[in-house]
Amino acid sequence: MKKIYLDHNATTPIHPDVYAAMLPFLKEDFGNPSSVHWAARNPRKAVDEAREQVAHLFNCDASEIIFTSCGSEGDNLAIKGIVESKKDKGNHIITTKVEHPAVLNTCKYLAKTGFDVTFLDVDSYGMIDIEELKKAITAKTILISIMYANNETGVVFPIEEIGRLAKERNIIFNTDAVQAAGKIPIDVKKLNVDIAVISGHKLYAPKGVGAAYVKRGVRLIPLIHGGHQERNRRGGTENVAGIAALGKACEIAMQDMKEESEKLTILRDRLQKGLAEKIPYTKLNGHPEKRLPNTLNMSFEFVEGESILLNLDMKGIAASSGSACTSGSLEPSHVLVAMGITHEVSHGSVRFSMGRDNTVEDIDYVIEVLPAMVERMRSMSPLYEAKTGKAANVSFSSSDCSH
Repeated sequence: MKKIYLDHNATTPIHPDVYAAMLPFLKEDFGNPSSVHWAARNPRKAVDEAREQVAHLFNCDASEIIFTSCGSEGDNLAIKGIVESKKDKGNHIITTKVEHPAVLNTCKYLAKTGFDVTFLDVDSYGMIDIEELKKAITAKTILISIMYANNETGVVFPIEEIGRLAKERNIIFNTDAVQAAGKIPIDVKKLNVDIAVISGHKLYAPKGVGAAYVKRGVRLIPLIHGGHQERNRRGGTENVAGIAALGKACEIAMQDMKEESEKLTILRDRLQKGLAEKIPYTKLNGHPEKRLPNTLNMSFEFVEGESILLNLDMKGIAASSGSACTSGSLEPSHVLVAMGITHEVSHGSVRFSMGRDNTVEDIDYVIEVLPAMVERMRSMSPLYEAKTGKAANVSFSSSDCSH
């Protein structure tokens, strides 16, 4: 069976050059980089080199990079670390209703411990209103945490404008840049970002490693206490193999970003156009222009997104209904609900997220097989019958449920 992977926003395969960069530190270069003997020299050198490579991605100094285990840890470090260090200045946090669960649930936890949290609305395109952000700021606002790009819709937020506003008001600005990293530029100086978080497995490095940019002078209370690693900002023996891999992945991303972005935009738009032309009652979820080059989220009315995914899987096509971190939930996407999309329509959403190995042939195969799947599922829907006048066929064989 032909296998097509269109779920790169959930995780990416490890790039061959990234894999090669890891191997020495899983074999002969096994030493602890904090040791002082010969076995530590190559691991310490690799960590230092990777810090420079990640810093280049952010356009910052290497001393401003903290290595973490993942994006969720980075988000927790950024948010909890800032509010703990600033709690004598205020207790107000501003974020949005469409953040990744790592940010949303951290803010909800802090709201239970005495912090005041404002969750900003988004419009029907999934975009925030800068004027609403301005109105939300109070004398007690100590942190604004807004994602760079949404993991479900690909919507890219006006980070530079938010950063400028935060700087004018002397408020710390954190951005979850996990989905943006490697796909669009992240120049923290230009963006006036104080903290930015990325995760290795979203840009062709392995799971279990991430990084946070923390602007020089910004004080963070550590989330993990322990040894003196990461300049006393994150205790724990370094994951040298993962860190070397992340550094290499960032280097490759910087080299290939422009070319990859152009290619993925073409594939994304080809898929959107092909499905919209062949399948009636479809809806683009997100902004038509201000979105990541690789991400397409569409709703197919009168069918369940999970059913579409199961049928696609039987054809060897991997896609998603949204964030992998919430895939066990029966609730509709919190992102689509915040955009004002009805539960019925949001339940029929599918996210396709392309990557560097996808081809035009992959996209055309999806355009070829998906319309018949949707039509077959709709033929059993009374709602579709009521809308179109086409009689619903409620009978089906056991093979329709097999997988």
